[in-house]
Amino acid sequence: MKFEIQAKLSSMSRWGVLFISIGLVAGLGSIVFHFLCEIGIHFFMDILAGHHPPTPAGEERMFASSGREFNRYILLIIPAVGGLISGWLVYTFSPEAEGHGTDAAIDSYHNKGGFIRGRVPIIKTLASAITLTSGGSGGREGPIAQIGAGFGSFIATKLKLSSRERRIMLAAGVGAGVGSIFRAPLAGALFAAEVLYRDPEMETEVIIPAGLSSVIAYCTFCMVFGWGALFQAPPMTFQNPLELGPYIVLALVLAAFGWMYVKCFYSITRIFRKLKIKNHFKPALGGLLTGIIGFFLPQTLSFGYGYVQQALNNELTVMALLALAAGKILTTSFSIGSGGSGGVFGPSVVIGGAIGGMVGKIFHGLFPALIAQPASFVIVGMAGFFAGVSNTPVSTVIFISEMTSSYHLLLPSMLVCSLCYLASQGWTIFSKQVKNRTQSPAHMGDFFVDILESIKVKDLEKKIEIPSLVPQDMRLSDFKKIFQYTKQHYFPVVDPQGRMQGIFSSTDVREFLFEEGLNSLIVMDELAQKQVLSVTLNEDLSSVMRKFTAKNIDSIPVVKEDDPQILLGMLNRKAVIECYNNRLQKRKHHEK
Repeated sequence: MKFEIQAKLSSMSRWGVLFISIGLVAGLGSIVFHFLCEIGIHFFMDILAGHHPPTPAGEERMFASSGREFNRYILLIIPAVGGLISGWLVYTFSPEAEGHGTDAAIDSYHNKGGFIRGRVPIIKTLASAITLTSGGSGGREGPIAQIGAGFGSFIATKLKLSSRERRIMLAAGVGAGVGSIFRAPLAGALFAAEVLYRDPEMETEVIIPAGLSSVIAYCTFCMVFGWGALFQAPPMTFQNPLELGPYIVLALVLAAFGWMYVKCFYSITRIFRKLKIKNHFKPALGGLLTGIIGFFLPQTLSFGYGYVQQALNNELTVMALLALAAGKILTTSFSIGSGGSGGVFGPSVVIGGAIGGMVGKIFHGLFPALIAQPASFVIVGMAGFFAGVSNTPVSTVIFISEMTSSYHLLLPSMLVCSLCYLASQGWTIFSKQVKNRTQSPAHMGDFFVDILESIKVKDLEKKIEIPSLVPQDMRLSDFKKIFQYTKQHYFPVVDPQGRMQGIFSSTDVREFLFEEGLNSLIVMDELAQKQVLSVTLNEDLSSVMRKFTAKNIDSIPVVKEDDPQILLGMLNRKAVIECYNNRLQKRKHHEK
């Protein structure tokens, strides 16, 4: 007992150190990436173009304004330059770093055993910083997710851990990165567990490791850039059930815009993939198209979080909010869909906040007594939009609450997120998501075992075959007469009382069948295997399959539990597989 406790404590300490290390590296990665973004914004946006986008209340610019006058024509060109540099970096050194990094982490979890090449996070960080700060529209969670995920994968690979353990460490890195850069540690952990699937399902074994890593990453990041939420929202509460009517309308509008966002994003992605030009230059073309939109709508470039803050402060008109939402859909699609590097959560927050603010202001104008605070629609809009396009209704509610320090709108947020999720089942911004655990290659083996463990041998009693028995003293000459008329491949050998003493297969006797001189010399008991591998009626089929595999046999004796020499019959491997397939089909039909 004492030894078991010590072993458990040792294992806990070991895993604790690993997940703390992942959180620390993810937090440091967030610091580095944020610093690179501040440098890039100061150089590209401020010094070159004279563009000074607002910041959210929880962040301040690290560098003082250059005072340069705004130049739209420079703003037109800069995203293309950033795309050219980013494209060269990605497609020269790490092509898998293109697009939004969270999708790459999801793909690695399901299809690659949690493996990520060590250079990917480095290239992703540099390429994303250049793409986003030169005007490309995207979020910073993608590169940070890959930094944490890449480090988790790297440690697991170096320590030669199993694929399952590497997947858990990868997911913990995703949660730590996202939780730290958005100052939402709880949401980061839940997001890492929820974003893997389209169905409302979570990878439960990920939550605790991701939670530990996320807390460490969050603390590391905030020790440098300050504590508190990303956005500052005015005090607001939900008190009137009649408000749920406008919120339901908001959910429908968000779902419609979410459909447009996903369709636009992947339509543009497909167009760029079909273009007959070198991949290195595609992000530059996407950047040029982004710059054209940015020429007329500068607020749609780069991150855009400051405009969400303005919407929360009720500083934007309905038309300005509509232009922000529509323009952000296009600039994000061109920036990331062309092969540029960045995340999709950040733009979703901006788009959702703008749509929410627009709907909130309209209802405020129509029913000022009922909708007194349009800012509440900005918060709920942020949550609902991303919940719909990403299939993450649970973590998104927590995300927005932590990002705004506003926990009084949980009820309308839950309603809108649930409705958006239900209305958006046919599409997702994360193309690498799988429907559920049963369809994840990472869990194929687990699911196979789960089904087999739920079935007992006695459930296949009708499939147990009664074989022809071979007496111990039977001569080979007599066995030949039986063998030429049977299709049986395994022959139990029994004593005069009918108790099994051994078993042999047709392969075991084949070499003696054509030796005429041995007919009267060989007794069948001499050819039998005395160590008989058998099963009982109460064993599950997982145990049976392990025994089939251990000896590479196709049929196995079923014996009484209290007396392994009393043979009940033979169970065929084909019958076990047929039973598994039938049970699997029933489960799939039930899920539908």
